[in-house]
Amino acid sequence: MIISGTDRPDWQIDGRDWPNRQFSSFHQAAGLRWHVQRSENADAPGILLLHGTGASTHSFAGLFAALAEKLQVLAVDLPGHGFTGNAPPGASSLPGMAKAIGYLLKTIGFDPVFALGHSAGAAILLEMASEHEIDTRRVFGINSAIEPIRGEQFFSPIAKLAFLNPFSAGFLSLTARRSPVANSLLRATGSSLSPKQEGYYKLLLAHSGHVNGALAMMANWDLHGLNAKLGKIETSVTLIAAEDDPMVPASGSIDAAQRLPNAELVLIPKGGHLAHETEPGQIAEIILAGVE
Repeated sequence: MIISGTDRPDWQIDGRDWPNRQFSSFHQAAGLRWHVQRSENADAPGILLLHGTGASTHSFAGLFAALAEKLQVLAVDLPGHGFTGNAPPGASSLPGMAKAIGYLLKTIGFDPVFALGHSAGAAILLEMASEHEIDTRRVFGINSAIEPIRGEQFFSPIAKLAFLNPFSAGFLSLTARRSPVANSLLRATGSSLSPKQEGYYKLLLAHSGHVNGALAMMANWDLHGLNAKLGKIETSVTLIAAEDDPMVPASGSIDAAQRLPNAELVLIPKGGHLAHETEPGQIAEIILAGVE
């Protein structure tokens, strides 16, 4: 049996015990059906949360509750990820995602005062700030994937070929179901997740639609344009970087903090690439201190 790249997680089955499910809703905007989670304290200042490549709102499970004590939180599944539908043409690139999310925010009437992105999510927020898709007081980045990675010129075409092959996502999802590939990917983050946290990633990787969304994002990702604009982004930025992150080294955040006009850098000693999942209390403390 061949599984195509459209086998998406089913909310009624796969989402039955999804973290913060009580705050979930679905909305049509920018050509796709979005899954979002929005806390109920509507009178509090809003903060937008964007996850990184291959993740979903589940990655903010612990952070969501901590931030909701003082802020109205909106977490979004990126196009093609989690329970958000397959991305339409153009919506998987950095500018495309920035525009699509900006349209979503207008559609649902959410005007964030603050924004937080993990890894590639931080790059999306900085792109949105540079193009005035959001007008936030401060952007927070956790292990921000802002600089072009070494080997990008080689990897991006490979990801593009994999994305264009209709059997690639199905093969990878079958591999995730039948082998320890998911464990290998999670170990590469340098983060020590609980079995329950790992389970959410394994569930997503078992669906070719989610894998296809991640492949599409990698195939269309280009950070050179954003890097050329860093020096012109006037929004205040706090870059939080784990010194033991093996996937996105802290050196990238250190360099970006020097290039952004209004940036501060916060280094934490441990947590790995998924520090917001392994150290949610520490991350929440840094963020809440920055919204005072």
